This record gives sequence, structure tokens and C-alpha cells, in this order.
Amino acid sequence: MRTHEQAGVAERTAAAPAELPSAARRADEFTASRRGVVRKYLYNHPRVMDVVVVLVYLLAGSGTFLNGRTANLGAHLVVLAASCVVLMFRRDRPLSVLAILAVFEIINIILVPTSGNIGASLWFALYAVAVAYRGVFSFSVAAAASLPLVLYTLFVYQFPREFLRVDGPTAFESNVITGIVMLLSNVIATGVGVSVRRGREHEAELRQWAVRNAQLASIAERNRIAREMHDVVAHSLTVMVALSDGAAVVVRRNPEKAGDVLAQLSQTGRNALADMRRVLGVLRDDSGADSRSPQPDDTDLAALFEGFRQAGLPLSVTQAGPLLPKDPALQLTVYRIVQESLTNVLRYGTSISRVQVRIDNDPAAGVLKVVVADDGRGSLDASMGTGQGIVGMRERARIYAGTVDAGPAPHGGWTVDAVLHPAAARD
Repeated sequence: MRTHEQAGVAERTAAAPAELPSAARRADEFTASRRGVVRKYLYNHPRVMDVVVVLVYLLAGSGTFLNGRTANLGAHLVVLAASCVVLMFRRDRPLSVLAILAVFEIINIILVPTSGNIGASLWFALYAVAVAYRGVFSFSVAAAASLPLVLYTLFVYQFPREFLRVDGPTAFESNVITGIVMLLSNVIATGVGVSVRRGREHEAELRQWAVRNAQLASIAERNRIAREMHDVVAHSLTVMVALSDGAAVVVRRNPEKAGDVLAQLSQTGRNALADMRRVLGVLRDDSGADSRSPQPDDTDLAALFEGFRQAGLPLSVTQAGPLLPKDPALQLTVYRIVQESLTNVLRYGTSISRVQVRIDNDPAAGVLKVVVADDGRGSLDASMGTGQGIVGMRERARIYAGTVDAGPAPHGGWTVDAVLHPAAARD
């Protein structure tokens, strides 16, 4: 029934701030800022708070020392001191402390009927119980702990006659009022503890929520980086391998043209390094999405097509409709879909005589189509690739409520058909 909240608080206090995830640390800092300076200090120093509780308890019974007619003052001091010692352990053993203090209160009221702090120690013990246990159990314990003292007050306790007035309530009525006041004060103390417990549980839930959100964001960011790295590395290495193979043949047949092929190979490597720096830059700088990945435009698409032609693809490009919207994210999506499709053709296709790229932009219908088709032989089954490229294309298309269909064409070859809806972009 008891929770591990106290142990969790101790662990958070003992743990070094650097060991906490940044989101959890920010949640703790926000919670601490709401407490204020005094509450924050007492929260971080629980034993100091215990001393404060003992001082408040002593203050509640100070009237006993001011009353010169108090009997059994020595015994009262012993009970008072014992109660103070027991209260120091209320945080560690709340139920045991409550049981001991309930006995001490009966002893105290028997020895010193005029004591001004009867039942006061129970307030702090009941608060500690309510903080550590659930509400129903805490109120049940409060009723059980209050019952002996209330029954003694109603049926045994002799209200001091010096406190009675001729026109005031009788001794029995005073006993009833005293019993009701003690019972209500115990209920209030328990209610305060229950409220504090719920507040701490809410803070713990907020902290867990912040950590879960940070974990989900981290996973999404890692997936995005992995997708970008796959696109950059797979494309660049595929093109560089094709260019190097071609250069080995061209250098024997036409040494002059081999220089152009090697230059293209070198430029492809430089572009790959630049793209990788942009993608991995997010690990060091989270200043914005614009610097995280290459942001292609129509000129970059033209350079992309030329690079594949240099790598040996018999590529033809058809564009219908206006130019792509000036939306960097949309341009990047089209760029990556075309890049991944052509990379797969270059990597897996054989006996290719024609590769056709069609980009149809129809703003009136709100549809942007990208089709990459070849007439070669080859497939993208699990034995030849991981399939992550197609998964990445579909993830990008879903941002624009789109779809990507990839598979063998009816008359041979492979076709990638992507349909995007730019107006339906999601964050």
C-alpha cells in the first residue's frame, strides 16, 4: 500500500544533476521554482524540517509552562521530550510514530489535564501517514488514532473547573466540544497530508511525462538522422562506385574523358561529405531545421540528374506543370524520393536501356506526382537490400498525406510511383 515516493525523493536528492536526463532535470527545476526559497530549502533538507516540526510542537504546548498551577510538571516534561524524539522519526516510520504518540497523548492528558498541547503531536504524525499512504487508508488510520483520545475526553476526562464559566457550557458540553475539536483537527491534518501527496504524485507524473516526451523526440530525431544518413551515404557511395568502375574502363579507352569522370567522382564525394556535415550538425547545434539537411531546389535536381547520367544511367526527365513550391521541406521530400529511386536503379537494376523520371505538379488539384521507372531487370527483395529506402520514402510521403508504391512494372523493370498532397502537410 505504501508507495516508493520517499525513496524516489532520496534518490533524486542524492543523484548528481548531470546524471538526470535534461528533460527530467528541467521538470525538477520547474517544480523547485514553484516552491519558493523557504519551501525549496526545507524540501531539500528534510531533517531541518523535522526540527521545525518539533519546535512548532513545543510552541503549541508553551501555555503549560506559563500556567503556575500545573501539576506533575516533571512527568509532563518527560512525555514532552519523548514525543519530540519520536517525532524526529515520523518520516521514516509514520505508522509506528503515530501509535506511540497516541499512547503518549493519553498519558499526557491523564498526568496534566490542563496541558495546552493535548493531541498536537498527532497532527504531525497523521500528516506524515497521509503523505506516505493512500487517502482512504490515511483517514481510516486517523479515525482509529483519534478514537481513544476522543472517548477518554468524552467519558473520563474531568474538564478543569477553573476554565469553566457560570454562563458558559457545562463540563460535559466542554468535553464534547473538546472531543469534536480534536477529531476535526486530526481530520484537517490528514487532509493536508493527502493534498500534499497528490501534489507530489502530480509532479512525478509531469516529470515522467517530460521524460517520455524527450525519449520519443530523441527516437524520432535518431530515426530522422538515420533516414538522412541512409539517403546521403547510399546514394553517394552507389554513384561513386559506378563512377570509379566507369573510370577504370574509360581511362584505357579515352584518357581525356577519364579526367571528367574522376572529377565527377571527386565532386560526388565532396557533396556527400557536405551533406553528412549538415545532417550530423544537429547533434551539436539545434538552432533550427534549415541547417539539418540539404535543402534542394530545381537546380539541385538538375545536378542530381546529371550525376546519375555521369554514373551511366540512360536517364530522361519530364516535368509538367509549374516549378515546385518554394517549400524547402517539400523540395527535400521530392529530392529524396527521386534520389533513392535512382540509387536503387543504379544499385540493383541490370540490362537497363531507359530510365524515365516524371514530375507532375498540379496545384489546382493539389497533387504532386513523382514517377521513376526503368526497363531493366532487378528487384528490391530482402536478399538484396534492407528495404529502409522504401520505408523512408513512404515516411516522407506521409508528411504530405501521400503514398509511395514501389514494385515490378507489368512489362518488366521497376517503378516507383509517389503521390503527394502539398496542401495537407503535417508538422
